[in-house]
Amino acid sequence: MCGRYELTTEFKDLPSVLKNDLPKGFKENYAQQTLIKPTDPVIVLKNEGKASTSLMLWGFISEWSKDPFAPSTPKPFNARAETIKEKRLFKRSWSHKRCVLPANGFFEKGYRIRRKDLEPFWLAGVWNRWMSPEGSELETCCVLTTEPNDLVRPLHNRMPVIIPNGLEDEWIAPVKDLAELRALEPMLGGWISDEWVAESLHSSATHQQIDLF
Repeated sequence: MCGRYELTTEFKDLPSVLKNDLPKGFKENYAQQTLIKPTDPVIVLKNEGKASTSLMLWGFISEWSKDPFAPSTPKPFNARAETIKEKRLFKRSWSHKRCVLPANGFFEKGYRIRRKDLEPFWLAGVWNRWMSPEGSELETCCVLTTEPNDLVRPLHNRMPVIIPNGLEDEWIAPVKDLAELRALEPMLGGWISDEWVAESLHSSATHQQIDLF
């Protein structure tokens, strides 16, 4: 599961691929975030013919939803990698709308899981576009999860799928056929924890905030 994460990299140090096609005002309004949670606006890298950076809401909304803001409307913030190809809610996005979300760490039970070198990494996701009858648009996304590795297993029975740095373009690229889509499936598995650490946040303000949820 991934229900809280952070993005604390300064703008100048963000991966260059995020800066190639930015929303208007993104650079001026960018701020480091120590706690990102479902329903928050999140930074997403997607590809609809070319890689571009978008701001989306974290909580996947189907295109057939009548009212995306109604409390009763499902807004899942995670999707299981094992069933992403089969679920009606997600399978079109798996085929055509994959994305990545930059992060510096994610949180589980009072621990921050991060890279030992403190570098940002990519959370794997899928996204969707809801359109109103009047033509207004809303883009939303969710993070894919998989079986935990040795580092995360003591904390939770799920962990986010992480796309290795350098393969983000391959993950988000439009695919032409089923064979190309199947070639992405190995990325849905677990990741090796050797370069990662789980650090306790027992004395930090961030931990106090997380414990409120």
